Amino acid sequence: MRALGWWLMLVGSLRLVSVWFGFFNIWALRVAVFSQTEMTDVHGRTFGVWTLLTCTLCFLCAFNLENKPLYLATFLSFIYALGHFLTEYLIYHTMPVSNLSTVAFFAGTSIIWMMLEWNRNDLKRNVKPE
Repeated sequence: MRALGWWLMLVGSLRLVSVWFGFFNIWALRVAVFSQTEMTDVHGRTFGVWTLLTCTLCFLCAFNLENKPLYLATFLSFIYALGHFLTEYLIYHTMPVSNLSTVAFFAGTSIIWMMLEWNRNDLKRNVKPE
């Protein structure tokens, strides 16, 4: 497995921890992520399901980096997550900058790394053996 695959496994594992909070410890999710808003149990479970989906994409993509549609879906999940949390911070003011910086680190690193690796698999497939 390439380094990007290991990175996606790490990010997927960290996202899996957030799934736990969304379903079973909504209080910690309120305090740790959305500290300035009213968050209901329904919001927590929705966050948990959304995060579980993105976690699943990370794991599937880590083992299938050559699958372009799956790679694109995983890449876009990072774009969407970063956009969502930027909106929460900049427009709605429901999240502190410290939490945004954590999200931005993992999503930003993943976005840049995946952009850099985008054509790597195409090049491997198009090389003919000598």
